[in-house]
Amino acid sequence: MPKGYIIAHITVTDPEAYKEYVERDTPILQGLGGQFVVRGGPSEVMEGSANDRHVVIEFPSYQAALNAYHDPEYQEVAEIRRRTAESTIIVVEGAA
Repeated sequence: MPKGYIIAHITVTDPEAYKEYVERDTPILQGLGGQFVVRGGPSEVMEGSANDRHVVIEFPSYQAALNAYHDPEYQEVAEIRRRTAESTIIVVEGAA
């Protein structure tokens, strides 16, 4: 079964407040089976345009990734991200 991924492209607008999101989302998503594969770090846009920060979280399946995103506890914490950053969040199925 292919794995599932949450991919986030983020530009933080309030770095101090955003720290709370990172501290709180990590245990929730890990508890739901997520493993952070990419989390910030240096990046270069080779073509097109992108946000400043990139995150990839791997889950055992596409459905597990969808469930994690829709999890009520995660959605409560996601409100912090929505207030402190501009973001695009994508859930995608991995290659078989």
